[in-house]
Formats: sequence, structure tokens, C-alpha cells
Amino acid sequence: MNKKITVIPARKRAQDSLVSDLKTRKRKVAAYARVSTDMDEQLNSYEAQISYYTKHIQENPKWQFVKVYTDEGISGLMTKKREGFQEMIADSLAGKIDLILTKSVSRFARNTVDTLTHVRLLKDKGVEVYFEKENIYTFDSKGELLITIMSSLAQEESRSISENVTWGQRKRFADGKVSMPYGSFLGYRKGADGRPEVVPDEAEIIKRIYREFLLGMTYNGIAKSLMADKIKSPGGKDIWRSTTIKSILQNEKYKGDALLQKRFTVDFLTKKQKVNEGEIPQYYVENSHEGIVSDEIFEMAQHEIKRREEMKISGSSKNFFSGRITCECCGEAYTRKVWHSTTKYRRYIWQCGKKYAGKEPCSTPHFTEEEIIAGFEAMAKELMLQRESIIKLCRESMAQVLDTNDDKEKVKQLEIELDQNYIELGQQLRIIGKSEDEKNESYNEALAAYEQKNQSLAKLKEIIADKDKRRFEALQFADRLDAITDIKFSEELWCSLVDYVSVPEGDEKKLIFHLRSGISKKISLF
Repeated sequence: MNKKITVIPARKRAQDSLVSDLKTRKRKVAAYARVSTDMDEQLNSYEAQISYYTKHIQENPKWQFVKVYTDEGISGLMTKKREGFQEMIADSLAGKIDLILTKSVSRFARNTVDTLTHVRLLKDKGVEVYFEKENIYTFDSKGELLITIMSSLAQEESRSISENVTWGQRKRFADGKVSMPYGSFLGYRKGADGRPEVVPDEAEIIKRIYREFLLGMTYNGIAKSLMADKIKSPGGKDIWRSTTIKSILQNEKYKGDALLQKRFTVDFLTKKQKVNEGEIPQYYVENSHEGIVSDEIFEMAQHEIKRREEMKISGSSKNFFSGRITCECCGEAYTRKVWHSTTKYRRYIWQCGKKYAGKEPCSTPHFTEEEIIAGFEAMAKELMLQRESIIKLCRESMAQVLDTNDDKEKVKQLEIELDQNYIELGQQLRIIGKSEDEKNESYNEALAAYEQKNQSLAKLKEIIADKDKRRFEALQFADRLDAITDIKFSEELWCSLVDYVSVPEGDEKKLIFHLRSGISKKISLF
């Protein structure tokens, strides 16, 4: 049998119903406008686009004006962050729009995938897009090919711009030029010469944060004190976070130096960034601008941060006893626990965090918060009886014992020797006429000498930081003790006097207060 094929001609095209519908009613038309920065000239362009499209649509008798959707100061690389764009897509899918006008493919998106994905999504829902600059209608048969080509060019343009911006930033870093996110950076503003300039009122807040931290307050405690005084955060908010306090304490810019290129962009499309862990160079610029705190205060803060981390003192804890009471039996910190939580006898007690973790429980006792406060007030009473002699000890004897002038001279000498060793290393690499073994041996000796001096220098700087901190604390302790008029317990008095408390082994309830002056006081509770 012979095959017989009958052609059934098409009676209407897939879009005939849509075309017929559009002939009988006005098209619902919207426009999309975007600028990628908030510069004045860009904002003028942004306003001009809104005005132009509003007038252009309203003047066409075949069109019904819907809205001009806008995004201001937002990059076009990814569409997901553009609220105006996303609102327009949602309205289109809901049947509120038939035609979208936009200036160009690059205004719509600079990412090929995003452009095509949204164009196809809109096309499936009967929504056409018109790109004025390229004169492309997406319902045109050639539209998608042209869009693909134009979007690819726009994406490559974005890549090129991103690479140029990155190159420019790294060149500025290499030249030691410092910039800051002034809008959210407390203490500085951009000066007339383009360099960071100290804002006096904000600088006092920075100094207060360093002072209170070195007096023993936790990150969270400092945050609470700032909020209590209604001081705005770097971002202009009423809420301060403990992480913000720690960030300020660790930022070298507050001592007048700048570590550049701490983070870098790994993907120009997503703008994803990561912490620089050695993938690209960093640049440390000393004395790049006026500092707010001294080198000594900054280094003391870093030393104190490290000490608290080693002692597991929580910076975010809302209780000022946390991490400051230790068990002499096992060395673990005391933690807060609830007793009789479901009865009328409910109360908080402090107990060794690992009391029952070993084969034998720690022999140190537990304490109620009332007992700790009573012990503190008894200790403060003893201090007041010896106030004059302790103040004299802190201001005179401790200042002499903890003097760092000789140590700082040694640092200068070591730095000179290190420079010489560095030169020797370079010379060893350029030695001519010796065997490889001789070269390696000479180089290794020079390298060992350099590393040994470098380690000695680092250790000496730690000693200086420790002495500076202890001297600072002794002087602050003396001033605080001299100013005390009431020994009643308070968080401020606790933090300014007490470094930490240890609990000796045995059933008898005793507390040893290790004070910020370096003095210790043992108190028995009966």
C-alpha cells in the first residue's frame, strides 16, 4: 500500500488571538528606567527617563499608561536586587501590562542569562518588550537573536568596566591611598584634600569605646552603655551590636594606619566578595592619616582581646560575671545555672562549668549572685581602708616597674638589625661564583638569623603591650579608687576594679578578687 500524506493548512498563528485582541483594545504600556549610581548627572538622566516615558505613553491614543517602574542607584548586573524591576515582572505576569518600553538592553540587564530568561518569561505571558536604542521588539522573529548578541556585548562591557575599576582600586592601594566608607564609618569624614579627616564629636565616642573596653567592660556592656546615652551607631541606628564594638576595637584605621585590600570581589556578576586570605596582595600603610587613639592604646586593646579569648571571656554576654569567675580546681569558668526552675524557690547560682564532667566532681563550691555581690562589697570596703597606700603603689611603684622605655629602645635596635639581615638575604641570592651548596648554606644561615630576630621582636612587642596595659590599668585603678564615694555594687564599679575572680578548692566559700591593679584580695563568706 502506498503512503498518503494530507497537509492540513494552518488556519491561525499562535499569536493571532493576541494580535486580534490588541486591535480591539488599548495596549497596557509600562516603562522601566534605571541608573546604576547616585551621582548627580546620573540622577538627572534618571528623572529625564521617567518624564520622557510618562509623556510618551500618555500621548499615544492606542496605549493605556500603567506606570514607570524605576530602580535608582542599583547595578544592572543581577536583577534579583532590583525591587522596581521585580515589581514590573510580577505585574506583567498578573496581566496588568502588555508592552514594556526601556531605553536599552544594558538598562534592562547586563547579564545575558537574566535578559533572555525574563524576555522569554514575558513572551510566554503575551508581554512584549521594546528596546529603544537597539530598535528591538521581542515579538519580532529576529528579536531573540539580536537580544542574545546585544546582551552578550553588554555583559562583556560590564566585565571590562569591573576589571578597570578593580585595577584602579588596586593601583590606589599600591600607592597607599586610603578611602573609607564614610557614610557608615564612625570618627572620620572625607576632608577637602580627599584624605580622612577626624570628626571631633565622633572621635570622643571611639575613645570612650577603647577606654571602657580597657577598663574591663564587655562588647555587649559597651553597646548597652552607648544605647543608654542615645548615641547613634556608625550606620545611624539606635541599636549597637557587640560585633560592631569588636570591629571598632580591631580596626587599625583608628590609630592612623590602614590595611588595604582586606576583601576582594571574586565574581563581577554576583559582586560576591570574600576575605583576602593571601589570594591577592595586601598593603599596610603606616601613618596614612590622623589617628584617634594612640598606638599604645590600640595595641593594649588587641592584647586584651587576645587575653579574653584565651580565658574564654564572652564579649557578647549580657551578664558581667560571665567568664570572670574561674575554678582553681580545674581552671574552668563558672557558669550561670537555674535551680528549682519550676518552683517558687527558683534562683540563679554560679558553679564550675565542668564540676561533674570528670570522674570526681570539682571541690569548689557554688555561689548565688547575692553572695558574689556581698563578697565584692566586702572587698571594696577593705580597699577603702587601704586607699592611700594602694593609690601611691599604683601611681609610683607600678609605673616604675612597668616602664617600657628600655624595651622600646631594644625594639628600635632589633628593627635596624632586621633591615640589615634582609639586605644580607638579598645579597646571598645574588652571590656569584660559589657552588649551590655554599649558596644554600649561606642563605639558610642568613634566613635563620632573620627569623630568630623577627621572633624576638614579636615577643618584645608583646611584652611592651602587656606592660603598657598593666601600667594603664594601674593608673586607671588608682584614679577610680580615688574617686569612689559609694562601695555599693554596680556593673561600672565591678568592671573598673575587678580583672577576674578565682574560687579556691574546698567546701568553705571563699572568693579571691584579682584586681586590675595587679593586687589580689581574698574574701571569706560566712
